[in-house]
Amino acid sequence: MPTRAQTLLSRIEDKARRGNRGDPVGTVAFYGPDDQHASKLVVGISPSLEEGVAETRTWRGEPDLREDAGVLGEVLAFLSHHNVKSVVMTDGIYGCPHEEGIDYPEGGVCETCKFWQGRSRDVPVIG
Repeated sequence: MPTRAQTLLSRIEDKARRGNRGDPVGTVAFYGPDDQHASKLVVGISPSLEEGVAETRTWRGEPDLREDAGVLGEVLAFLSHHNVKSVVMTDGIYGCPHEEGIDYPEGGVCETCKFWQGRSRDVPVIG
């Protein structure tokens, strides 16, 4: 039987699989120190293509946010609060949870997450 977290993650993925159903659009991306552990989750809300991302919310946690029912419930509530009609979501972990220009120099590489150094961030999108 699936855990509550698996059920909630599946609900988010199902929204992404429905494809483009109009605006507003929610983007969901996981980040982590490697491709197995999601320690950061970022959700962006784009009211329209012209406006771009108007609001973001970030969650951080260990060992893997994809297994945190509380966080995934908050993500669904955040998407619902913004009346999101479409969801774009990465199918896997997009990359390092640290931010260029904030956690390490612009144009540099994150010294904390050796796993991602020299690796492509080409992660498929669900949908």
